[in-house]
Amino acid sequence: MRNLITIAALAASTIAIPTAAQAQRAPAAVIVVVDSERVYRECTACRTAQTQLQAQVTALQTRQQALTTQLRPDGQSIQTAIQALNGREPDAALRTRVEAFQKRQEAANQELSRGQQNIQSIQANVLRQINERLAPAINQTMVARGANVALDVGATLARAQGLDVTTDVLAALNRTLPSLSLTPMPQQQQQRPQGR
Repeated sequence: MRNLITIAALAASTIAIPTAAQAQRAPAAVIVVVDSERVYRECTACRTAQTQLQAQVTALQTRQQALTTQLRPDGQSIQTAIQALNGREPDAALRTRVEAFQKRQEAANQELSRGQQNIQSIQANVLRQINERLAPAINQTMVARGANVALDVGATLARAQGLDVTTDVLAALNRTLPSLSLTPMPQQQQQRPQGR
């Protein structure tokens, strides 16, 4: 009798083990793909932001050309005066001109650098705003399509055409992101020294 109970217990345990193992398995992957480059390029707010950013880049390039045009004659004049010295020391007036030119050149470089940093900060802020709305748009599309995995189209080697949900993601993003703020990234508050 005891052998019969042991055999029954063993039989029950061999049946229970596969069931428990199946319960621990991950669900089958239902995959969709999204062309994120297309999303960044074609979303309505993205296009508007790109146009406005390009205008700022063009304005900075124009300012750079203007500064170069303003500085070039003085720079060439100073260079000619230095070459005419044939190795002799420049007089006080020429040294003063050189110092004044260097200060103007440094100020121009700082202005251009600030302009570049401002544009880069605006670009980073635009991307931050898009990414904040893109993830929910992708999740919404995944739920609508019954997917549990979303991959960027660039991360796939091959795929069936029906897996691409970029158009749906774009539509969802356009609904939730009507415009973008073209302001620099919010500056982090400077850390204050701790009290004693």
